[in-house]
Amino acid sequence: MAAAVEFHTGVADPLDFTCRLLRKAYRRGAQLLATAPPGLLDELDRALWTFEERDFVPHVRFPTANPAIAARTPIWLAPRAVEAAVGRVLVNLGAAAPERAEAFERIIEVVGADADSAAAGRERWRAYKAAGLEIQHHPFKAA
Repeated sequence: MAAAVEFHTGVADPLDFTCRLLRKAYRRGAQLLATAPPGLLDELDRALWTFEERDFVPHVRFPTANPAIAARTPIWLAPRAVEAAVGRVLVNLGAAAPERAEAFERIIEVVGADADSAAAGRERWRAYKAAGLEIQHHPFKAA
């Protein structure tokens, strides 16, 4: 069972927040799956290449990546949770809650500050609660 689901809500710039989160987790040796709707996933893919000039955050698009390369790459980007990613940390930017949430090591939900993101985040929160998962809430605070 997933140890916990963490919700980061009211995030002013979800892409920047997620890039920094993925970079930090990568530096700590984590294996991650980042999920988002297709258009947002494209933006995240581009942002991971450009958000910091001197940083490289290794990632692949899954499941289209070469399997041998994906096996060596710590961060996978996908439009939804995939069975092959079980055991990784799931970072979700608005994709549907995974059907088998308990199969992930940890789930981090990034919820934007706009009304649509908040409404979708509340829906995912209810899904996790219904699955009996522990939820931690971290309201966004600007630095």
